[in-house]
Amino acid sequence: MTLGTSHIGLNVTDLDRSLGFYRDVLGFVLLGEGKEEDRRYAFLGDGERLVLTLWQQAQGPYDSGRAGLHHLALEADSIEQVREYEAALRRYGADFAYEGVVAHAEGAASGGIFFHDPDGTRLEISVPSGAQDAPAPTEAAPTCGFF
Repeated sequence: MTLGTSHIGLNVTDLDRSLGFYRDVLGFVLLGEGKEEDRRYAFLGDGERLVLTLWQQAQGPYDSGRAGLHHLALEADSIEQVREYEAALRRYGADFAYEGVVAHAEGAASGGIFFHDPDGTRLEISVPSGAQDAPAPTEAAPTCGFF
């Protein structure tokens, strides 16, 4: 048996700020929202299905040194779409792990952009092909492994 991914849930420190990032910059559609002060959350999707939930219950930023989520990888339709997201993220002022589109490994056709959300959660937007001319920032491991 193989399981598919239903949705991803992220703890955030400021729901309004994170909602602005995931909805306004990355283009997710708000499907539902809890507005009680001590139980704030947002359900985000692609217009039809739930993809991401944000829960305002974190007390501090993402900690890459603790067990749990390593990074959230999102797949785009084309390398051009990855570059459009990169431009939107740069306008927003997102923190990038690498400069521009990078390959997943030396000589790989897959690749994308690697950046952080407002709480420091590591994110990737990539494509399975189209990045073959992009550099690989590391030789010894997959690009997504140690950013």
